[in-house]
Amino acid sequence: MELFIQISQFVLSISILVILHEFGHFLPARWFGIKVEKFFLFFDVKFALFKKKIGETVYGVGWLPLGGYVKIAGMIDESMDKEQMAQPAQPWEFRSKPAWQRLIVMVGGVTVNVLLAWIIYSTMLVINGDTYIPADNMKYGIDVTKEGEILGFEDGDKILSIDGKPLRKFSSDVLFDVLLGESAVVLRDGKEVSFPISDQGKKAVLASKEGPFLEARRSNAIGLIDPNSIAAQNGFEIGDRIVKVNEQEVTYWGQFKELLEPVKGGIVSITLERNGTMLTKSFPIEKGGAVGIASDIDELLVKDEYGIFSSIPAGWNRTISVLTKQVRQFKLIFNSEVQGYKQVKGPIGIVEMMSPTWDWGHFWGFTAMFSVWLAFVNILPIPALDGGHVMFLLYEMITGKKPSEKTLERGQIIGFIIVMGLMLVVFGNDIWNLFK
Repeated sequence: MELFIQISQFVLSISILVILHEFGHFLPARWFGIKVEKFFLFFDVKFALFKKKIGETVYGVGWLPLGGYVKIAGMIDESMDKEQMAQPAQPWEFRSKPAWQRLIVMVGGVTVNVLLAWIIYSTMLVINGDTYIPADNMKYGIDVTKEGEILGFEDGDKILSIDGKPLRKFSSDVLFDVLLGESAVVLRDGKEVSFPISDQGKKAVLASKEGPFLEARRSNAIGLIDPNSIAAQNGFEIGDRIVKVNEQEVTYWGQFKELLEPVKGGIVSITLERNGTMLTKSFPIEKGGAVGIASDIDELLVKDEYGIFSSIPAGWNRTISVLTKQVRQFKLIFNSEVQGYKQVKGPIGIVEMMSPTWDWGHFWGFTAMFSVWLAFVNILPIPALDGGHVMFLLYEMITGKKPSEKTLERGQIIGFIIVMGLMLVVFGNDIWNLFK
């Protein structure tokens, strides 16, 4: 059932993005009087799951869920319709229109993707606000995994800056900043310590299947109890402080998790402090089992509220920030030591990223992020992508010379081979990681 929910969320997200992207091409084409012959969600190789002609356009759903397309009359695209291109140009064809109109048609899809992400991020800020931990609230510093230690961090560090940029708030963005950064400055045992962020550590983080490699260190106070858990059955209460696990001292929540893991599969003894009184709870816990408690993180968090007008620039800044990080991540992908290319995810890997329960917040956050990613990928100057068409149009506008149809056809074929090759690599990565 969980896999079904993950696949459903992924298909719905991709469907929204593809339809709106292609609508970004369709709408300006119709404004400029260009005939649009087909509008398809997914590819209809050999046959379509559904199709219906309305006016002069055939709308449909293909069976191959790798994207979608609009077939614009008089345009050399993935359909490679040479028969149509061999006929004299008609006034309602793409090739008959001025270069500036053709350029607007080609950048329409990317524009819609960016606008969609902006709208989603702005709307989410209005509804949910922005919850984070101010740097000043990081009184306990951070907890790090073994991968975080390879990066150069230690438990209890207080991050002051990444690449010279002061840390003002701690959120998931910090993890990206660290992975994309070159150096960090931390407060360690009362002294400022600077160090390069290790490429070996980045490689270890990207290969790890564990949770965040660093997170805000939390106190030992219980902030949440599952009502059906072992903890609830044994009388744990919110506000209790965990001071010992099997007689070993606990000061921070990370220590509790570390000490609990090795004793699972036997009897665990947990000492609690409640209003100055010490209580000891002993009970069996299965291997891989959970006590059913979470730390009190609310003492660290703050929430910024946004109105409609204040959310607009904040949503735009978020969109640009996501785009910037996506561009910068290529230095991890192409770094021979980090070997980030091994972790590039295709459809299978992306499905695994989806929430196993239907979570609208996660769904729309993913959709916004992926919309930015589609905009970036599509504007790359590779023939067969929107950016390839834009590249030829800009050449025409600058030089006043239109590339020959033969050049455009060859470019389309080369671009198609490049795109298919990349897709094979990505799918191969997915399958390899699945087997691993």
